[in-house]
Amino acid sequence: MEPAGYHHPLSPQEDNHSYYVSRVYGPGDARLRGLWVDLATANRSQVKIHGILSNTHRQASRIVLSFDFPFYGHLLRQVTIATGGFIFMGDVIHRMLTATQYVAPLMANFNPSFSRNSTVQYMDNGTAFVVQWDKVYLQGKEEMGSFTFQAALHSTGRIIFGYKEIPVPVLQISATQHPVKAGLSDAFMVLNPSPDVPESRRRTIYEYHRVELDTSKITNLSAVEFTPLPTCLQHQSCEMCMSSELTFNCSWCHILQRCSSGFDRYREEWLSYGCGQKADEKSCEDLAVGEHYSAPPESSSSPLDEDITTSTSTLFIDNLTTEGRGLGSSLHSKQASTPIHTGTIVGIVLAVLLLALIILAAIYINSHPTSTAALFFIERRPHHWPAMKFRNHSNHTTYSEVEANSQEKEGFVEAEQC
Repeated sequence: MEPAGYHHPLSPQEDNHSYYVSRVYGPGDARLRGLWVDLATANRSQVKIHGILSNTHRQASRIVLSFDFPFYGHLLRQVTIATGGFIFMGDVIHRMLTATQYVAPLMANFNPSFSRNSTVQYMDNGTAFVVQWDKVYLQGKEEMGSFTFQAALHSTGRIIFGYKEIPVPVLQISATQHPVKAGLSDAFMVLNPSPDVPESRRRTIYEYHRVELDTSKITNLSAVEFTPLPTCLQHQSCEMCMSSELTFNCSWCHILQRCSSGFDRYREEWLSYGCGQKADEKSCEDLAVGEHYSAPPESSSSPLDEDITTSTSTLFIDNLTTEGRGLGSSLHSKQASTPIHTGTIVGIVLAVLLLALIILAAIYINSHPTSTAALFFIERRPHHWPAMKFRNHSNHTTYSEVEANSQEKEGFVEAEQC
């Protein structure tokens, strides 16, 4: 009888996910030893224990990588480590941090603050970035035991999930207070006019691809290796793009000088410039001559609504508004063509008066540090990145982001005693 979760060394389970090929290795696989990164024996100058994440619950911290990491064909230079067993790969921190754009070896309601032995460690050696959730416990279910696992992001785009201690089957972990997932996800963001505030735009996140692992395969001494497959974004010329034999339907946009399937993080720009139009049987010469179309930002809403109905899932971020580059540039161009009139002069005078009041208020606060006004601003000054606490109101899950550099007091990882 072979133990549960065992796979023959010569035949790891393999799946094709269009963007990645995943291989699952069980306890008996010979390659398993080379996939786990032992942080205790690594270069101590490259390994750090994150002081805040190791002593808090439901927090996330942004980290800058020393190399460009290819994720779904996009080159990323920063990621966000979360205490909940995953790495957020997006640029925009939103209240549904756990929903899209993640690398999750085991996303669950872990609370590193429960035990002094629980830590969140990471290492960057220039070609690999490794995050390890070491001896962490589930909030409210500490009797289940501690979990130790890691995720490694390699400069080649390979992603490795390593599992050292998984005390209970993952299927037994409750998802009531926190999502339970294992896998990858990416999404693109578009800016739509807000129905409540016409001048602003609402960010909408669309998940276009997800890899969901079979959590029954996550056991002690197991691993999952993700090997990236070629994407349209890697083609730097029209000829290479049009002759591509990828499973994706690659198209070349001459205006943007970009090859794309239309579903990646640049989708809004792709549609705004009319790159989503049919270009069947067109040569690169025809595209270079014929593509002079540049649609206004508003025109992207119609084709976007048609295409999005086929996407994996959607979630709307109603409480985030932004001016957006397209919107900002159009406003500036309109203002430049308008002659200066009396209203403008009055506005300038009011702005000067407001600036003078602010300067006088600052002088007063500095000279009266114990005044009510001074205490009001001191209590509300920003100490770190804007915080978004994880609260279970309205069934929404949000994380608080902390500053990574200034408060890491734990120092380096000490080698464990044998």
